[in-house]
Amino acid sequence: MRKFSSATTLLNKSRFVPTSGSYPQGYNVGAIATGVKKADALDLSVLSSTVPASAAAVFTTNKVFAAPVQVSRDVLSKTGGKDIGAIVMNSGCANAVTGEGGLKDARTMVSQVSHDLGIAPESALVMSTGVIGQRLQIDKITKGITELTSSKLGSSHNHWLECAKGIMTTDTFPKLVSKSFEFDGVKYSMAGLSKGAGMICPNMATLLGFFVTDAPITPSALNKMLKYTVDRSFNCIAVDTDMSTNDTIAAMANGAAGGETITEDHKNFEAFQAEMLAFARELAQLVVRDGEGATKFITLNIKDAATYQDAKQVANSIANSSLFKTAMYGKDANWGRILCATGYSGVDVDPFKISVALSSAAGEVQLLSNGEPVALDEAKAAVILEEEDLNIELSLGTGGGQECQFWTCDLSHEYVTVNGSYRS
Repeated sequence: MRKFSSATTLLNKSRFVPTSGSYPQGYNVGAIATGVKKADALDLSVLSSTVPASAAAVFTTNKVFAAPVQVSRDVLSKTGGKDIGAIVMNSGCANAVTGEGGLKDARTMVSQVSHDLGIAPESALVMSTGVIGQRLQIDKITKGITELTSSKLGSSHNHWLECAKGIMTTDTFPKLVSKSFEFDGVKYSMAGLSKGAGMICPNMATLLGFFVTDAPITPSALNKMLKYTVDRSFNCIAVDTDMSTNDTIAAMANGAAGGETITEDHKNFEAFQAEMLAFARELAQLVVRDGEGATKFITLNIKDAATYQDAKQVANSIANSSLFKTAMYGKDANWGRILCATGYSGVDVDPFKISVALSSAAGEVQLLSNGEPVALDEAKAAVILEEEDLNIELSLGTGGGQECQFWTCDLSHEYVTVNGSYRS
């Protein structure tokens, strides 16, 4: 169970929990406590669509992937992302490295939720999170699915909030985002949730989550949007350097709001993709804000790279540098650690062209200008570093003009405390 160094941390994070929302038509959600987790905590969540929906997902690239990852891949492969009716998710047990028995359990979850919702067999996706190497208490899970789907699903804000709570592990708050927008006179809504506070290392994906919309989108268009979106949101965050075995981000579009079906060449494709990207970034940033033991939220703005991928590679290197992250925790403007991580990122850089600046709501200081150190105002830097939200701007000076925005957090003593007692 997670330990906290102070009550202040809990109070601070509560401001990220929404008190209302704007939710898409045609979805019912909820969560229940099955007894898999201790102290009657919510540990099973279900999302169902009242009409068959298009679906897409991106998964961990970890070669040791969990049973639900394999089963969800199989579902999407067999259906082509068409006529998906539900997502079922559990916390408290990852169902990872559990052999053939684990695959059977994941398939049982899909079969049970499909049967209880009265949708086509094997038309649901499945996700699990928790401790690796333990079998699911599948009897508790299947009983919980039946109870949850029979009477406890709904579309209210509280239902959505409980759904988000049902997949939490070391998270300190439920991560839920929703919004509405309009195309061609039709109002569309989007809602999503995620879990994650540790084992957050980019390379698709970084955690569990989904976002759903009532817009009509073909499976191929949704898949293309999702991959583009994830690459620039959930793959641009880092808490630590560990990649989970279970990482999955899914998207569904049921068309309940009406309007023209969006295909890959539809006039609104790019505009809808932009809405999805902004939405996904907001949701992904909540994961960083809840990083295990984190006290700082850090935005890395890598500019003037030769390519987007170069900018992202440099950002990833800095974001995962333990020396940089501990410096931020210690409120130390040690910019040498930024340059060090840039140099070993694998990107060809010219140290005589690099510029670095540090800023927050309290002001800005230039640290390096075209490879030349700038006299540091230590007092001003100390004031800037007192803020929770920090910004690092690094220009590579290539003339290429490409950039990437990336989000990370600091590394504190509390991170060790959390992960040293994860199973207790």
